[in-house]
Amino acid sequence: MDIAQVIGLALVTTVFLMILRQERPVMAVLLSLAFGVIIFIAMMDKLSAIIDIMKEMTQRAGINNFFLGTLLKIMGVAYLGEFAAVICQDAGEQAVAKKIEFAAKIIIAVLALPILVAILESLLELMPG
Repeated sequence: MDIAQVIGLALVTTVFLMILRQERPVMAVLLSLAFGVIIFIAMMDKLSAIIDIMKEMTQRAGINNFFLGTLLKIMGVAYLGEFAAVICQDAGEQAVAKKIEFAAKIIIAVLALPILVAILESLLELMPG
């Protein structure tokens, strides 16, 4: 699915959402959720290509796979957190969305901590005495 198809599907979905929100708000939330899932599934092959390239570059650079795994987890948390927050916003639950965003940020910070420690340890090894 290329960007033109995504935009076309988004515009059609938006028109339906505008109509449904007035008549059947619950159905509008479900349609919005379905649209998000369809886009996510359609982008899986592109995400897979990104991951494959990152794996190849990591192997070529001789970098520990732990760092790549951590980076992929961080990306996953960011994307899923954003996806869930937008769904909550679509349902009119901005407070819940903000809490999801907060939790995702904390989880990302925790996941990034080992990488930060490794960088700091490398810097300490380079510094004299």
